[in-house]
Amino acid sequence: MRIGFDAKRAFHNGTGLGHYSRTLIRSLANTFPDHQYFLFNPKPSKHFSLPWDGVTRQQLQEIQPSRQLDKLFTAAWRSAWVKKDLRKLSIDLYHGLSHELPRGIEKKGIRTVVTMHDLIFERYPDQYNAIDVRIYRNKFRYACEKADRIIAISEQTKLDLVDFYQVPARKIRVCYQSCNPAFFETVSEEEKQRIKELYQLPDQFFLYVGSIIERKNLHRVVEALHILRKQSNLPLVVIGGGGSYERTVRARVKAMGLSDLVIFLSKQPQASSNPRFQNASDFPAIYQLATAMIYPSVFEGFGIPVLEALASAVPVITSNVSSLPEAAGAGSLLVDPLSADSIASAMHRVLTDPEKVAAMKAAGQAHARLFTPEATARKVMDLYESI
Repeated sequence: MRIGFDAKRAFHNGTGLGHYSRTLIRSLANTFPDHQYFLFNPKPSKHFSLPWDGVTRQQLQEIQPSRQLDKLFTAAWRSAWVKKDLRKLSIDLYHGLSHELPRGIEKKGIRTVVTMHDLIFERYPDQYNAIDVRIYRNKFRYACEKADRIIAISEQTKLDLVDFYQVPARKIRVCYQSCNPAFFETVSEEEKQRIKELYQLPDQFFLYVGSIIERKNLHRVVEALHILRKQSNLPLVVIGGGGSYERTVRARVKAMGLSDLVIFLSKQPQASSNPRFQNASDFPAIYQLATAMIYPSVFEGFGIPVLEALASAVPVITSNVSSLPEAAGAGSLLVDPLSADSIASAMHRVLTDPEKVAAMKAAGQAHARLFTPEATARKVMDLYESI
């Protein structure tokens, strides 16, 4: 089979959509090497050029615009004009990895699949630009209507598609995502020590990974840290960036006198100038140095940092809402994301109950094995072959 992908995020996105795209494409190529995979990328990549993990795979082929007009208008090429290249390369099936399909592709005799990660902008439109909401709604509805099949990355997302867009449930298949297989590997003590020194990490720390936006709820982690201050001075390492909300969080950190306990690592020179930090190659070691992952998001389509932490044998504290219980499994500590006291209580338990921590690590790794790259690839390939 000749399978095409909308690979924009795979080549240009360092957060969840990019990790999903790279991991799925790589897993499909590894598990089903007899197929050919064509990665349609609108422009050269700065941080995620092939091969993503240093392994060259002959069955992967990057396709960029060839005509001058396509190079000038890459957005139009990706959203519509790419159909000419799909036909030219005799693509059998096209997979939109992040909510979108090219306009008019349903008329070209090419089977289509689209992955829907979440409809967060429908739930929290006030956290988005109004114009962006209209654009997203138009693109997402079109993709759901025209795709032969839809992949939802969680049961929560499937429910939202049925609820918000009235998509027939029979058209949707839940295929959980995986994470970079490097997170399933134990990093050597020597390498962890090197990473600790390189990034000037403390001996022990809580870890937050994700965009610093309101929905991710970092300010309540800061409040929980303040509650714990009398009992523990364990710092919080933050990986991620944001805009106005990040400035709000930083102001709260300063006002609470926590500047010595909250480390915004992504903005540190040793991280911001390091390609291995920018492409997340050093993240497995950073995770495995952490005391616990804290991810109390108010709403997620899945929550990939949760799975990355579980695979790394790191205890997880996350929210008891949306898809996060699905991602975290029974071994994680689930908290009320709107309560700093609830978050602080879970943080305190991790620090004071070693038996619970050991059980969390074992249960977390067992749960993570349900989401291996191979398992994800097989479920997605089953879907491809069913169309």
